[in-house]
Order: sequence, then structure tokens, then C-alpha cells
Amino acid sequence: MDRKKFLSTSLKLGFCSSALLALNLDNLAASATTTDEKLERLQNEKEFIVNWLTDLLNTMDVRLNQETKVKLIEGCGVGCFNRHKFKKDIAAKGHGDVAKLLDAYKQNFEVWRDGDEVHIRYGEVSKLCYCPAAQNIPPKPNDIHCECTRMTHQTIFETALGRPFKTEIVETLRRGGKTCHFVVHLS
Repeated sequence: MDRKKFLSTSLKLGFCSSALLALNLDNLAASATTTDEKLERLQNEKEFIVNWLTDLLNTMDVRLNQETKVKLIEGCGVGCFNRHKFKKDIAAKGHGDVAKLLDAYKQNFEVWRDGDEVHIRYGEVSKLCYCPAAQNIPPKPNDIHCECTRMTHQTIFETALGRPFKTEIVETLRRGGKTCHFVVHLS
């Protein structure tokens, strides 16, 4: 656009804006962005974020060893625990007592104790991955993202019971399983 046309357009916009303010019609100006435009912007942002996360995870797969990848994703799992009140509530309700912790877990998950193992399962069969960060990213065999969820459950146990635990992935949807199933070793 040439300068003359730019200046003319800018002046027109300035006069229109001033007129709207003078007429106290700022609500009209605020509604100028239609719902369709907002939806398109949100879809573009979602696509950008999904592509960015896919690029990050693909780069991690190619450039990092397994131990480093797991450590990075574990940090996300701890962050997820810290960010979501219902996860902190599970730990708080189970503070100092495995039985109370399992009762608290039962409000959101299928959970049972088998000796020194606690099984946490997202139902016998799950229809989808519940993590919004992973739902739109293609799954992979041995998907690293599942380490995030594993670490979230480990953090709930460690916070509630005040000591370290080993938590294993039995199966996950993203790794080709029929549900997400984790085991926390109490001893």
C-alpha cells in the first residue's frame, strides 16, 4: 500500500474510532470481531501449538537419550500435579494413609491394591487420552508423553505419603493399549 493510501485509510479509521467513542458505541466496536473470526483464530492457535509440540517431541526423540527425555517429561508431570487442584486434593485427602489415599483416588480413577502394588487404571477400556496436550498429537510406540502421567501419579503418592515411590506404566492408549494403567510399588 502506498503512503498516500495508508494515510487516508488511517485518517478514516481515526475519524471512525473517534465518532464511535463520541457516540459511546465502544461495545459496537468491541463486537466487530465476529464469533467466526474468534473461532478461526483459536483454531489457528491450536494448530500452531499442536505443530510446535509435535516438533518438540520429534526433536527430543531424535536428539536426546531416553533418560534425558524421561527427566524432561517427568517435570511436566510434576507441573501437572501442581497445576490441578483435584490432583492436589487426592494427595491431601490421603495424607499419611494408603487406605485414605486409595479412597481419594476412587473419586476419579479405578484403583485397587494387590499386596505391595497399587494399580491405577482409567477404566477397563478408555476411549481417548485425557491429556489435552497429547490428544491432538499422533501417538507413537513407547510414547514418551505417558511418562508425564506416570510421574503425576508418582507425585501424588510421594506428596501424600512423604517418601519416594517407583511407578511403572503397565499400558497406555498412546502406546497401543486399551486403557491407561499404572502401578505404584509401595515397598
